[in-house]
Amino acid sequence: QVELVESGGGLVQPGGSLRLSCAPSGSIFSIGAMGWYRQGPGKQRELVAGISSVGTTNYADSVKGRFTISRDNAKNTVYLQMNSLKPGDTAVYYCNAKNVIRRKFMTPYELWGQGTQVTVSS
Repeated sequence: QVELVESGGGLVQPGGSLRLSCAPSGSIFSIGAMGWYRQGPGKQRELVAGISSVGTTNYADSVKGRFTISRDNAKNTVYLQMNSLKPGDTAVYYCNAKNVIRRKFMTPYELWGQGTQVTVSS
């Protein structure tokens, strides 16, 4: 069973930066769109940023100009560079991958990571 493995979360002061990474735990034939979601305390999960298989990106208004999503298709890895972090960015961040095809001709499916905690506090 392939999973998405996230890394890079932690505690950072306001104004600081973190870089999240997410990659599958095993080999994958192909992945479609990938994205980062977050769920803050007492809040619903929300889309932070997404990137298509050809590199088209979209962002939540609250993170535009501060966060950058990118991907390395050769490694099936997606990144989230987070700059100018604010206390309101505190949340568990989840990686998502759509149209994951494990082996050629297999049915595509969706994957979620286990989540990584990001805490912005002085």
